[in-house]
Amino acid sequence: MTMETKFVVCIDSGDWPDDLLVRKIYRVLPDEHAAELGWIRVIDETEEDYLYPSDCFMPIDLTEEVEQALYATASLV
Repeated sequence: MTMETKFVVCIDSGDWPDDLLVRKIYRVLPDEHAAELGWIRVIDETEEDYLYPSDCFMPIDLTEEVEQALYATASLV
């Protein structure tokens, strides 16, 4: 995943079924060091940002209008 990725969809909750929901869209926070190690920093169900293996997610491309709507949605920011 590139550092430009702003949103991802969870495809595997791994060892974190209480913190990640499969098929849910999550916001990504930039973390170059984590990305180099194969991890991604997302805001999870606790509404805090944590590192997870990047293979638990797929990057998604959204229109600017959809991104703005997601940023305005409290459960995704």
